Amino acid sequence: MKNDILKKLPARTPFVKIPFGGLTSNMLRILAMIFMVCDHLWARVVPGNDWMTYIGRMTFPIFAFMISEGFIHTSNLKKYIFRLLGFALISEIPFNLFYGGSWFYPYHQNVMFTLLFGLLAITLIDKAKKNRDAKTVVKTVLLLILLSIASFIGFVDYGFWGFLTVVMFYLFRNFPFAWFAQLVAMLLMNLILFEGQTIPVEIFGHTTEFATQGFAVFSLIPIWLYGGKKGKSSKIMQYGFYAFYPIHMIIIYLAVYFA
Repeated sequence: MKNDILKKLPARTPFVKIPFGGLTSNMLRILAMIFMVCDHLWARVVPGNDWMTYIGRMTFPIFAFMISEGFIHTSNLKKYIFRLLGFALISEIPFNLFYGGSWFYPYHQNVMFTLLFGLLAITLIDKAKKNRDAKTVVKTVLLLILLSIASFIGFVDYGFWGFLTVVMFYLFRNFPFAWFAQLVAMLLMNLILFEGQTIPVEIFGHTTEFATQGFAVFSLIPIWLYGGKKGKSSKIMQYGFYAFYPIHMIIIYLAVYFA
């Protein structure tokens, strides 16, 4: 009953009123795909244009948010999990070619696996919230630890902090002042805890290093403009959003390979 009520409620947004009913989930996905293409073009085609990867940093949090929303709204969780797993497996060779230049590259796994781990994590947490007996809680904690270890030793994209981002959006959904909690969590994870590329920034005459992953925080702007609606729906659109990920990597890889 409680879950049915949650399905009818959009994720909480900031204190401002959203104009025109807000962005739909389809709009958010399209934005994320544009940001992702910018990042991948930077990685393989125009590495000198760093602004493209700054834009690209906003991709993953939007997809992570949509996974948490998808969990709430899906009518068939098992199909949702296996669909994500299927496309994670399909995307692995295109991802390996794109980043490793070979069919097999065990040192970096595609982001679909990260999102899958996040979906599994919130599934476990949701089950523990409904069955709060000691056995279920202990089992859930142990399984979450195993997922954390798997994300680390499996070299999934964005690692532990990636699947934790999915969990964060789920836990703070319909949370009082959710926007503030999301902002603090995103700042903490992306500016402090997440290791990666940095750029020198001068502040009041002093030069400091700014994590480029920090640009991910700006993804909260379109997320906060989400109005809780899906938009137009069809099987082609549903699977097209998933298929876009491996297809665009293959296109960019082949374009660079034959250039």
